[in-house]
Amino acid sequence: MRKLALNDEILLKIEKPARYIGNEINSVMKDKDQVDIRFAMCFPDVYEIGESHLGMKILYDMFNRRDDTWCERVYSPWTDLDRIMREEHIPLFALESQDPVREFDFLGITIQYEMCYTNILQVLDLSGIPLFSKDRTEEDPIVIGGGPCAVNPEPLADFFDLFYIGEGETVYDELLDAYKENKKKNGTRKEFLEMAAEIEGIYVPQFYDAEYHEDGTLKSFEPNNPHAKRTIKKQVVMDLSAVPYPTKPVVPFIKVTQDRVVLEIQRGCIRGCRFCQAGMIYRPTREKNLETLKQYAYEMLKNTGHEEISLSSLSSSDYSQLKELVTFLIEEFKGKGINISLPSLRIDSFSLDVMGKVQDIKKSSLTFAPEAGSQRMRNVINKGLTEEMILDGASKAFEGGWNKVKLYFMLGLPGETEEDMKEIPRLADRVARKYYEIPKDQRNGKCQITFSTSFFIPKPFTPFQWAEMFTQEDYIHRAHVVNQEMKEQLNRKSLKYNWHEADVTVLEGVFARGDRRTGQVLLEAYRLGCLYDSWSDEFDNEKWMQAFENTGVDLEFYTMRKRDLDELFPWDFIDVGVSKSFLKREWERAMKGEVTPNCRERCSACGAMCYQGGVCFEGKN
Repeated sequence: MRKLALNDEILLKIEKPARYIGNEINSVMKDKDQVDIRFAMCFPDVYEIGESHLGMKILYDMFNRRDDTWCERVYSPWTDLDRIMREEHIPLFALESQDPVREFDFLGITIQYEMCYTNILQVLDLSGIPLFSKDRTEEDPIVIGGGPCAVNPEPLADFFDLFYIGEGETVYDELLDAYKENKKKNGTRKEFLEMAAEIEGIYVPQFYDAEYHEDGTLKSFEPNNPHAKRTIKKQVVMDLSAVPYPTKPVVPFIKVTQDRVVLEIQRGCIRGCRFCQAGMIYRPTREKNLETLKQYAYEMLKNTGHEEISLSSLSSSDYSQLKELVTFLIEEFKGKGINISLPSLRIDSFSLDVMGKVQDIKKSSLTFAPEAGSQRMRNVINKGLTEEMILDGASKAFEGGWNKVKLYFMLGLPGETEEDMKEIPRLADRVARKYYEIPKDQRNGKCQITFSTSFFIPKPFTPFQWAEMFTQEDYIHRAHVVNQEMKEQLNRKSLKYNWHEADVTVLEGVFARGDRRTGQVLLEAYRLGCLYDSWSDEFDNEKWMQAFENTGVDLEFYTMRKRDLDELFPWDFIDVGVSKSFLKREWERAMKGEVTPNCRERCSACGAMCYQGGVCFEGKN
């Protein structure tokens, strides 16, 4: 019988003990003595967040299809259990076997957002794994990172042995086979790292040296080992329908963030929004075959018992067979009590028609993301939306029976003026007016327009990677401008305004474009007690500011400084497919307010469509 790592006394003391006991439906159990590789797959956040993450489900399923590998799951212990584990000297453990993570061959950590970085140190610390890769011995697991933040791995470089750049279905098998081969011949840790460095898409930080100019900018970034590649090439799956997909995902005991079947319909995005990192690094756009998706839907609903299916994509409206897929799902499952969720839709007649078919309009709200209030700023960010399209979409939604709309915007975009800020609540008001233009007897109760602003953060591999940020006080001022303007609107009683925390934004900006020197700030912040920084109740900005002071790292160097177009960036050694020359062109077009057509209208020669044998859309230049 499997013995739990935590006794009953501890489980009774902590919040949601089901986070830590494993044994859920569809979790994979194997005999550890019958496998060659044990892989602990970690999401460095609480169970409910990590268990909802599709990328982790894909890798868990893919690794466990190998007879020689047992992949288990690990999540960050919540603060209550974290305290007990330190007091009782309980090592961090994997859910399936409940064995200590330090006994595994690999610890794989998915890095989804900057504010989980201190949790990564928590995971290493509680596992008893030395925080610095240089201090690890033959007895320690190989620590490998992946996910969207791995496209700038440098703030975390000292803490990881390897980074996997790109999509996991490509070279992980080659990496695991290399590990087995090295293990069989009793090779050393360093010898395996050298073998790994030869594999396309694998980055070994200790095999590279960074040098800096006197002004603090990066002078050079060069390999120091003959096995290390000068350029790390992002790995891309070109045929999504041909790779494994988790049709039997784990069903948690407790409610998680995404408590539903997730059907990935495509990767990439044709839109080219200049602020959006995902839209750039996941290029080119690749669709899954309709028949494959139909089969997955059947299998996943049968294998999980879930009553909702969500179509996952950066822009679901752009999936070429969306109408056929939604029609199939409605006809096959609607009468069986299955709800269909369609995130990431654009504001157009087709999308609203689809939403009307799959949603109970009395219970739901519609979500639109204009991103900017003024047309000028929407052109700067290349959103591809006019005010006419937004208001027309809102009108059709209200006529269709919706009365609740959520609007998402950004503040602090490059070139933003106070007038642009004021246009945000004005646009929300104009949306509300469309509701009150409908005859009273046709309205569905009171109208509620909730609009939210996050603060823009420049990200690597976007046209805005050269942009300056602002101070915390300036961000707060911008939110105040929007809030004051909202009070001047005719329909202010129908409007509600929310905004993101400014202090968190500044930190995200530091680590999004940080170099290796920012790693010491992370370590100091962790030592000062920073943990779960993406959670408002846990975030402590004073400790972070103390960490910058203690380490002597200049925060404003990473946020407020204007970047030269020819500056060498810490992430320039990674090739994500989109060329730096294209990003420069888009930055310059943004500064002129020029719109670039989407990929289906015209190929803009970004580089991604010809990447690894990709095929350009028809109608290219």
